[in-house]
Amino acid sequence: MPELPFERAEYATRLTKVRASMAERGLDALFVTDPSNMAWLTGYDGWSFYVHQGVLLTQMGDPVWWGRAMDTVGAQRTTYMGQDDILGYDDSYVQNPDKHPMEDLSKLLAERGLGQAHVGLELDNYYFTAAAYMALQNGAPDVTFQDATALVNWQRAIKSSTEITYMRRAARIVERMHDVILNRAEPGLPKNQLIADIYHASVAGADGHWGDYPAIVPMAPSGMDATAPHLTWDDQPLRTGESTFFEIAGAHRRYQCPQSRTLFLGKPPNKYLDAERAVLDAMEAGLEQARPGNLCEDIAHAFNATLNRLGFEKDSRCGYAIGLSYPPDWGERTMSFRAGDKTVLRSGMTFHFMPALWLDDGGLEITEPILITETGVECLCNTPRALFVKD
Repeated sequence: MPELPFERAEYATRLTKVRASMAERGLDALFVTDPSNMAWLTGYDGWSFYVHQGVLLTQMGDPVWWGRAMDTVGAQRTTYMGQDDILGYDDSYVQNPDKHPMEDLSKLLAERGLGQAHVGLELDNYYFTAAAYMALQNGAPDVTFQDATALVNWQRAIKSSTEITYMRRAARIVERMHDVILNRAEPGLPKNQLIADIYHASVAGADGHWGDYPAIVPMAPSGMDATAPHLTWDDQPLRTGESTFFEIAGAHRRYQCPQSRTLFLGKPPNKYLDAERAVLDAMEAGLEQARPGNLCEDIAHAFNATLNRLGFEKDSRCGYAIGLSYPPDWGERTMSFRAGDKTVLRSGMTFHFMPALWLDDGGLEITEPILITETGVECLCNTPRALFVKD
């Protein structure tokens, strides 16, 4: 058996939770294509999500891993299922316009007695295409397909003690990454060289624990580029008089711990200092509401009310759930800190409290990964919460 990141009993608990949700929706089976959900259910871990693959779960027995034939070896190396439940399709299906892998999956559904079943699909998912859905409908015309997007994601909301341990290790890594930024950044340093140092720190790890690849590449725009939220880097040198925000994550065993800080080279203008004070005060107000029994929107209301009172506005959400993730996103795509999200906070939930501001000549990101505890909230990182200033 491979060395799994969790005990078999934890995987069994996860299957029970998902099956209960399936039963509530009247599903005989669930086909999961999100690699985060695949890993959470079975342990599968491989960079194979650029081709069609998935985990088929029914109400009895182990899940079935299905994917490209050459990746079945990876499934044997990373999951707990036996070879009878690890199935691969012929390579002639790979990126072939004349045939589609879902034709093979349609046959599998029939072979497993699901030819007339109610089957849930993750329809709104990065890894499941319109062509895949059409091929399944054509290949299994008597199957009733239902949208089960995020069914598994919601079962992942409350983290186990082992999951929290992995996220704490990822937190130590992102702290190390921010230390590298503060030590290495200086006027004239090409941005790509700094990013290379950040990557080295992220993979080298911290406190004896190795670093995994983050689900999002470093966001590190400077100056006017930092007025936009999702730009990456180039070879331009860091410049005095400009802000650079670093939206980065430490990762361990695919568990993501994102944290952002902003660096200003030289003396920051007063508007940056005013924005810093407003964001920090608003974060404190939000963190005071981050406790079991409150709602996600309570954090957003407290944050935005304070921010607005101090003369700033943020028209996007200020946080979201995090945990186990693969590219292209480190969020869990469930809860958000915004008006209208009435999800009840519970101990063991983890979030990226993400109160970023984009100004007219730069950006300010000071964010925290947080854990809801039995009595309140814990910030997972110890990075100083401030605008970093360096001459």
